[in-house]
Amino acid sequence: MNVETIPVMAEGAQVEGTHSETETADAVREMFNSIAPKYDLLNHVLSGNMDRVWWRRTARTFSKTLQNPDSRVLDLCCGTGDMTLALLKFRPSIAEPVIAVDFSPAMLERGIQKFEAAGYDDLVEPVQADAMHLPLADGSLDLVVSAFGFRNLSNYDGALRELYRVLKPGGRLGILEANRPQGLLGSLYGVYFDHVLPRIGRMVSGDSGAYSYLPASVARFPQPPEMKAKMAQAGFADARWTAYTFGVAGLYTGMKR
Repeated sequence: MNVETIPVMAEGAQVEGTHSETETADAVREMFNSIAPKYDLLNHVLSGNMDRVWWRRTARTFSKTLQNPDSRVLDLCCGTGDMTLALLKFRPSIAEPVIAVDFSPAMLERGIQKFEAAGYDDLVEPVQADAMHLPLADGSLDLVVSAFGFRNLSNYDGALRELYRVLKPGGRLGILEANRPQGLLGSLYGVYFDHVLPRIGRMVSGDSGAYSYLPASVARFPQPPEMKAKMAQAGFADARWTAYTFGVAGLYTGMKR
């Protein structure tokens, strides 16, 4: 008797109505294309402008690597380029360009406009690409940073393996992500995140799906102990999580063995 097997989706982003990693990736790309014009405004409003603090703090963490003009740096899921701009504050004018990768053309285009306006044209290499299949050689990067984009990938374990592949031995990884705190603070934050945030997002962006997806994506994302275990399983040494702003966000760091 033939038994039909149902494919099991890897742990990663999920969008209602999708049934495979490819479908999920396509749906997430279209979602971000649609909200790109309002994305920056909503990020600042919904985070109380703390997102700017988090980007700067993340960039400072890797300042030593960034200040080396020969280091090769990737901003993964760069979105509209704010994390890239924070990294560039530490780059010498003669440094290798920061590679800014995103799979949403609308988001990447807005990033390119920011880079040009800031006079960073020569210090950024924008690339439209899939984070799961980077067009980069094995062991070619000194640093990979991703800010609030990693949780939107369709396969967390697969993405970590891909980042391990492109890093040099001794290369560093930084993943800045939102988090659901535990305890009373987590309960209070959950009320805001699950009920207030989606309403504001819908009013400003006009996209109800995207701002229902946002709190769901954070709720689905692994808690710090699990995420650190995933990093270790992918091969990263010294996997750590540093909480930002009472744990509503935080930075995961690790190093390729």
